Amino acid sequence: MELNTISLPDFVKLGEVMFKKGEVSVPQVMRGSGLFNVSPIPNNTGNTREFSEIDLEEYADNKGESAQTNRAKVQQGYTKVMTKKRIAKDIGISYEDRTENKYPEVTRKLTNLGKLATNRMDLDLAHRLAFATATSMTDKDGDTVDLSLGDTLSLASTGHTVRGSSDTYRNILANNPRISKGSLQGMRRLVIEETINQFGEKVVRTFDILWTTDDPEDIDIAAEILRSTSNPTQNNAGVINVDQSRYKHIILPRVATDAAGNVDTDKRHYWGIASSSDSQAHLGVWEEAHMKSPNDEDFSTDDTNFGVRAGYGIVIVSGAWFKFSAGNGDA
Repeated sequence: MELNTISLPDFVKLGEVMFKKGEVSVPQVMRGSGLFNVSPIPNNTGNTREFSEIDLEEYADNKGESAQTNRAKVQQGYTKVMTKKRIAKDIGISYEDRTENKYPEVTRKLTNLGKLATNRMDLDLAHRLAFATATSMTDKDGDTVDLSLGDTLSLASTGHTVRGSSDTYRNILANNPRISKGSLQGMRRLVIEETINQFGEKVVRTFDILWTTDDPEDIDIAAEILRSTSNPTQNNAGVINVDQSRYKHIILPRVATDAAGNVDTDKRHYWGIASSSDSQAHLGVWEEAHMKSPNDEDFSTDDTNFGVRAGYGIVIVSGAWFKFSAGNGDA
């Protein structure tokens, strides 16, 4: 869109016009949530990055007298390649709008494009969870986005594979219950029974994040579970709440959206837990969001342009660090 006296005649109208303050954007929380490892990428180092994981077997073997010791086994996991994409947005201002506009503070707000880039990055990150059961999606620009992990499955799956064993694991909570004291215990059991290394051996991961959408009821339930001074299902005062301080609650407002960032009520009860220390989700930043300085006036039109640019990539290698429920009761 161009800011000019034709598209916005109220800016130069003789009578005073009262402009309502613009709506505040949804918070940008994904990048700092702990769910993604953030890596700055230097200039002139290519437009791709490769991410992988590797495991050492868990146990030593018996050794007979004078027998040769077995060598420890190491198994590399799956690999995923991140490719940079670049985003941008421009807006133009006509000479007439710059010199005749009675509301320059409104124009300054409309030309502050910086949040558009950071909002888009937050949306793209959130959609890795919003479309956790899919291996691909079509984004708001109509481009196909690969969401698959290194094992070619979706982030949330009932049959994730590993490289050094025929064993599989699931990271979707059975029957997809809504968040509650009982379903959170089910998530903890899922961690215990469905967390394995590349050899299929049981391993321990520390899950420290409880995430939900911005559904008010789910937020309150999470707060009751984590912040009550006593067990929220007990009537007796003084009973210790074992969940207190176990997780950091992260509210992710853009998870319950469709590909265009519009409200998607089918996702309102999505929730899960995650391990920030073992996360295999990666955000690579080639170009931080930044404003382009206004160009000189166009010789023919006298217009001035503002713009924002950013460049980044997103991949998730494996799903062992992530547990998920759609909250819809589906088996």
